Amino acid sequence: MTTHLQWPRQYIAMLMLIILIALSTRVRALNGPVQKGAPDFAAARDEAAQILSGFIKVDTTNPPGNETRGSQYLKGILDREGIASEIFELEPGRGNIVARLKGNGKKKPVLLMGHIDTVGIEREKWTFDPFGGSIKDGYVYGRGASDDKGMASACLEVFLLLHRLKVPLDRDVIFLAEAGEEGTSRVGIDFMVEQHWDKIECEYALNEGGEIHETAGKVQYVGVATTEKVSRGMRLVARGTSGHGSMPRPDNAITHLAAATAKVGAWRAPMRLNETTRTFFSRLATVSSAEDRYLFTHLEDPQVSESVQDQVWAKSIKYNSMLRTSIVPTIIKGGLRTNVIPGDAEVTLDVRAVPDEDIPALVESLRRLINDPAVEVIPNSGRSRPSNPPSGLNTEMFLALERSQQHVFPGVITLPLMLTGATDSAQLRAKGVHAYGLGSVVSDRELASVHGNDERLSVNGLGKFVEFIYGAVAELAAPH
Repeated sequence: MTTHLQWPRQYIAMLMLIILIALSTRVRALNGPVQKGAPDFAAARDEAAQILSGFIKVDTTNPPGNETRGSQYLKGILDREGIASEIFELEPGRGNIVARLKGNGKKKPVLLMGHIDTVGIEREKWTFDPFGGSIKDGYVYGRGASDDKGMASACLEVFLLLHRLKVPLDRDVIFLAEAGEEGTSRVGIDFMVEQHWDKIECEYALNEGGEIHETAGKVQYVGVATTEKVSRGMRLVARGTSGHGSMPRPDNAITHLAAATAKVGAWRAPMRLNETTRTFFSRLATVSSAEDRYLFTHLEDPQVSESVQDQVWAKSIKYNSMLRTSIVPTIIKGGLRTNVIPGDAEVTLDVRAVPDEDIPALVESLRRLINDPAVEVIPNSGRSRPSNPPSGLNTEMFLALERSQQHVFPGVITLPLMLTGATDSAQLRAKGVHAYGLGSVVSDRELASVHGNDERLSVNGLGKFVEFIYGAVAELAAPH
């Protein structure tokens, strides 16, 4: 005998609704991050390009910086949106700007940042006006387009989208554009951390330092910097006896310095992989040619490691620098006349150390290498960026970046990077912040223009970059 149960219609309707919600949640989890509102990313791309173009027109070359001009430009945009902002100056004209979108406080804030100042120019070598902000053939041209007004403009656009769409937030979203990144961080991030930490305190930060790497018009990978090398400059100083140039001396300072410089220039510090670089090369191998795949998967094979490292260096000076602390002679000084043997001479070494490098031990290694009592190895004194453990690969922020990347660039992988340069993320990591370096869509051609002539950034690439950041931040900050 079969019994038929008669379910009330409202129960059936409720059951169907629960099933639909569950299916919808599953689809969103598979297809990309949850995003509140519906951004028009085509319009956002065009607006970000216009913001960048106008930003480039504000000359903030450092020195002298004049970052307050840039802060006022950004403040004007925020004012028109009804968003409150503040400018902080350690010195007149060296302004940093901060704005905040308030969340409900359930979680700690996320910081979106970029720096205002730029390096100088060789105007006569530019095809475009370096401060013209020209938009032509799909690119925005000008000093700072890539470093770093493009990053600041993308972050500001994401900030505006969150505000306009009234995205509900579990955490505050803070926008910071800082001064002095190009060599004078005491007026920028150092000042903000030391004297205005309450304005920028956060759990996560998105800053410059990564790249969406494009090859032959196709994105190969999205690089997210989780750590960076630390500048630890040194000098080689040779001392001898001065005298007349017509009488050669065995203690000629220039001769001794040249021999020491040649040894250091040819020397390669031992390879030291960390979690970031080991993951970088293992993931890069999955999207590389068979030849490169072999190299990237055999770096630590004791049978072939030295040969593999040689081949990596021959293929990519960038990848070689990611393997180890790099030491490069960059400036040489000595002598005053052709007929005078100088009493001393010196070479400046640009040392970029991996985060956990033992600097005193490195200095001793160089002294043993040079093996010349006439030549001193002198570490630079004074303030430098701090060295800290890498930001995590399994944090909410990194995982949100991976999911957003998959949504914007399907089938592409995320690679954690160790940046060979330096950024203001170091000071944030010293405060316990998980800071991640991002960058727009760039080919090797665009990368070559950073700090160079005809610096430029792709408009379409900038649009995809905005979409990428927005997806990650909206997921991270929105209620779940």
